[in-house]
Amino acid sequence: MKGYIEERAVEIANYIIENNATVRQTARQFGISKSTVHKDVTERLAQINPSLANRARVVLDLNKSERHIRGGMATKEKYLNKSRYNQAY
Repeated sequence: MKGYIEERAVEIANYIIENNATVRQTARQFGISKSTVHKDVTERLAQINPSLANRARVVLDLNKSERHIRGGMATKEKYLNKSRYNQAY
């Protein structure tokens, strides 16, 4: 594997762990796709640094288990803002 890819995989994992970041947040931060983030953490990092990969995986699994809650909250917020807008006009 190329050196910069290995470095990126480690940086991504550290960012996810330190910030409790989702795959989308991480992809946005590093300017790469969600697929690349996922591949770096689940496949590439497992070969480079398995213990770091496991720690990042814990955060990603937690985020995945909570995503339906965040989605519901976002939808609720969307319609609250929509009704506030309609009441103002």
